[in-house]
Amino acid sequence: MQQTNDRPQVRIEGVTKAYGRAVVLENVSLAIRSGEFVAVVGRSGSGKSTLLKLVGGLSTPDRGQVLHRERDLALMSETQRAHFRRQSLGFVFQFFNLIPTLTALENVRLPLALNGRGESGSTAAALLGELGVAQCAPRFPDELSGGEQQRVAIARALVHDPELVVADEPTGNLDLETASQVLELLDRSCRDRGTTLIVATHSADVARHADRVIGIRNAQLTDDHA
Repeated sequence: MQQTNDRPQVRIEGVTKAYGRAVVLENVSLAIRSGEFVAVVGRSGSGKSTLLKLVGGLSTPDRGQVLHRERDLALMSETQRAHFRRQSLGFVFQFFNLIPTLTALENVRLPLALNGRGESGSTAAALLGELGVAQCAPRFPDELSGGEQQRVAIARALVHDPELVVADEPTGNLDLETASQVLELLDRSCRDRGTTLIVATHSADVARHADRVIGIRNAQLTDDHA
């Protein structure tokens, strides 16, 4: 297990989130240390994606606090949260979410361009090479396999050196062999950089790689595998 700092990077305090009358998370709390790999498991609809959206600042709680290094995301304006996400977070999704009109290299360069970093070409190309998809740089997403698209998506999530990567079912749309390869790359790439990784998953293989497994049952978190 990777050595992590004692001070939490992410702290969830007494968070409740509901959609209409359906309470998805109720008065839950969680602390995640810098550099930790946390897997969030549970049935479909249990609240895994909701938890990741809250951590990633894509949603705000009805009650409670979500803090990144003691900064309360709910107290930020939409513009401030967007700036925070752009600089500090990387996202990896089950369905890749690559922009179809951009090449693989241009997709990876996008976070750097949005952050005003001029070295986008060489940095993005180097990361594609590290993830084994350098040959995909000039190709468009619909010309890539699922595994290649997900590797490009991982490169895009990591290229701006975020503090935290949030991955929602990142291997759920891949065959078992490809999923295992992609998971190994995501895990290794984050650990090599000291990047905190939070993954929502149905996969027991993903959970086996994690430092800690958090379950969600009946709107509550269970830290069964600390």
